[in-house]
Amino acid sequence: MTRQLVLIHGRAQERKDSVALKAEWLDALAKGLEKNNLSLPIAEQDVRFPYYGDTLSDLVGGKPDEDAAEVVVRGEDTDDDEKRFIRAVLEEIRVRNGITREQLAAAAGQEAIDKGPANWEWFQAIIRAIDRNVPLGSGAGIALATVDVYQYLRNAAIREKIESGIAQAIKPGIETVVVAHSLGSIVAYKLLRTEGHLRDWNVPLFVTVGSPLAVTEIRKSLKNFATTHCPDCVGRWHNAMDDRDVVALYPLTPQHFPLNPDEPSIENRTDIRNHTTNRHGIAGYLDDPGVAKLIHDALAG
Repeated sequence: MTRQLVLIHGRAQERKDSVALKAEWLDALAKGLEKNNLSLPIAEQDVRFPYYGDTLSDLVGGKPDEDAAEVVVRGEDTDDDEKRFIRAVLEEIRVRNGITREQLAAAAGQEAIDKGPANWEWFQAIIRAIDRNVPLGSGAGIALATVDVYQYLRNAAIREKIESGIAQAIKPGIETVVVAHSLGSIVAYKLLRTEGHLRDWNVPLFVTVGSPLAVTEIRKSLKNFATTHCPDCVGRWHNAMDDRDVVALYPLTPQHFPLNPDEPSIENRTDIRNHTTNRHGIAGYLDDPGVAKLIHDALAG
């Protein structure tokens, strides 16, 4: 029986044509396959691309990213728990990228820094410091991504709407390779972990790229749904990242993403050189020959 491929996208895909987005993913994958003198071993009709971009856009009232970012940076319409979550994620990104207090002060002024990490001014300083000191980094873009992750993890209505569309794309009993990017890796992991064994899903290969799963607040929040381990329906989990990708932050190693039980373990690859402008784009992951061949071989059986 033919295997199927399910592609799960990340954020910033609102108001886009899902057919065109699927074509972009497949074009990037085709380029990676060509580097191996290979082609996609299944028909395009067996590739599913569940689209939920407009659901995320609705979180900010349909505002464009520039306007939504301004709202987030000012802290408007943000409750205390969301502010705490955002501050914690941005602080971890700051530390991971070696941004010093002196660089924060240069970006936002010493008075803002003296108030300390518990204050919103500290968060705003990190946004500015990322723009100044992280190559190709966008502080506002990272903040928006963090808000989307928070809303998915905390807002049951949003979570169920996103998950229902993805669940419909995975056919019970059919061997399905799942490839998930960025926020999509969080959604895919949570869904496979909590629903896969109940829905008779069979995932011989789960590929995550540019995944922020190991960010502390994200990992801790996911444990509220289920203990952290490789989903029961998954035979093999491969995680690929460019170590300059400020969204991915860490590989999914025992140090950063400990599993319980620890087998089957997650394969990690950190030597990808993503050529996209922010080192996080999906094209720079899918056209990598190693990632492409892994997907091919799993689909070819």
